Amino acid sequence: MTIIENRPVASPLSRPIERRSRPRTYAMCSPEHFDVTYAINPWMRPGVAVDACRADRQWQVLHETYRSLGHRVQVLDPLPGQPDMVFAANGALVVGGRAYGARFRHPERQAEAEAHAAWLRSMGVDVVRPEHTNEGEGDFLVLGAMILAGTGFRTDLQAHVEAARVLDRPVVSLHLVDPRFYHLDVALGVLDDGRGDSPADIVYAPDAFTPHSQRTLAELFPDALRCSLEDALDFGLNLVSDGRNVVLPSAAVRLASALEQRGYRPVPVDLSELLKGGGSVKCCTMEWHA
Repeated sequence: MTIIENRPVASPLSRPIERRSRPRTYAMCSPEHFDVTYAINPWMRPGVAVDACRADRQWQVLHETYRSLGHRVQVLDPLPGQPDMVFAANGALVVGGRAYGARFRHPERQAEAEAHAAWLRSMGVDVVRPEHTNEGEGDFLVLGAMILAGTGFRTDLQAHVEAARVLDRPVVSLHLVDPRFYHLDVALGVLDDGRGDSPADIVYAPDAFTPHSQRTLAELFPDALRCSLEDALDFGLNLVSDGRNVVLPSAAVRLASALEQRGYRPVPVDLSELLKGGGSVKCCTMEWHA
C-alpha cells in the first residue's frame, strides 16, 4: 500500500464550518431483478419474501433525491440472474476518468464485474482489469488527499496496493473485524472529501475496526464523528454526502441529529426492502470521482 505522511488531514472544528454541496455524478442500477436467493453476508436471509414493487419505489425515491439535490445520475441496466447488481457501488472504483475494476469474492456476484466494466467503457471510462479480489467502492472510499481502503472480508490487502498504482492515489488500509460490517462503506462514511474550503470529515463505528485501524483513523481524523453501534447496525454509515446534504437511512435518527449539529443537512430515505440484501444508500450508489 502507499504510505502517507503520518499527520492529521482534518482541522479542529473549533469554529463553525459553512457546509457547501458540490455537484456529483453517480451511477445506479435498478432493482429489477433484486431478490434474496442466497446468503453471502449476515444480513441476507434466503426465504424471506422481497416485495419487488416496494424495493423499486424505494430505489426510485433515492434516484430522484439525488436529482433534486442537483446531481447527475447515470443508470446501467441490470443483468437477469444478478439480484445484487442493484448495489452498484461494488462494481468499480472510478477516479479521474479511470476505473479500477471489481473482482468479486463470491461466485454469485462475479458476473457483475464484467457488466460494470463494459458499461463504464461504453461511457468513455478507461477500465483496468484487477488482478486481486476487491469489491469496488464497497471497500474503497475516496477523499481529496487519499483513498481509505477496507480489508478483512471482501477485499484483499494486495488490492490496496494495486488500486494505488492504477489510480496514482495514496491508499490507507483499514482492517475490518466484525462480519456485520463486511464492507468499509457500512463501517465508515465520508461526509466531506476535503476538496473544498472545509477539511476532510468522516463518521465511523470504532468497533468495526482493529485497534490499529482505530488508532490510524484517530490520528488522521481527530475530529471525526463516532457513530453508535445501534445506528451503525441500522446502516446509518452507508451514506452518501455531497459536502452538505447527507443522504442516509431514515432509521439512523440519532446519527441524523448529530450530523445536523455538525452543520450538515440530513436527507433520510427508506431503503428497508433493499436492506434485506445487506445494502442501503451507499451500496446503491457508485460515485465518479474527479
